[in-house]
Amino acid sequence: MIIEIKNNDTLIIDDFAFKCCIGKKGSKKSKIEGDFSTPKGKFSLGDIFWRSDRNLMPETELSCHNIREDMIWCNDINSKHYNKLIKNNLNVRSEKMFRKDYKYDYLIVINYNTKKVIKKKGSAIFIHITKNYKPTAGCIAVT
Repeated sequence: MIIEIKNNDTLIIDDFAFKCCIGKKGSKKSKIEGDFSTPKGKFSLGDIFWRSDRNLMPETELSCHNIREDMIWCNDINSKHYNKLIKNNLNVRSEKMFRKDYKYDYLIVINYNTKKVIKKKGSAIFIHITKNYKPTAGCIAVT
C-alpha cells in the first residue's frame, strides 16, 4: 500500500480517499524534527499498533502489535534509538505509545525516515485517530 497526502485534508491510500488532518504547518518535502509539518511524498505503510485493553486486534495483512505501557517512540535527535520503538527510557525524549486519550488506540507507522534513519529528519510519523480533525504535530489523523 502506498499513501499520499493529496491536499491538507485528503489522504490517498491506493484507490481510496479519506478525510484527514495533518501537521499544523501543512506538508513539506524537507521536514525536520519538531517543525509541526507532515512529510510530503508517497510512502508505504508499516506495522499497526493497537490497544488490546480497549479494542479488538484489527483484521489486516499488516503486522499487528499490542501497545504496552512501557512502549515509547524515540524522537531524541541525540539518541542512537532515534525514530525507533523502544522500551521506556527516561533519559531520551520520546512519544508515549500507551496514551490516556484515544488517539493511539490504533495507529499505523508511516515508513518515513525508518529504513536508513537520518537524525533531525523527523520521527514518530503515524496515521492515528482523531475525533475533531484538529491539526497534528506532523502525523496524519483520521476518524
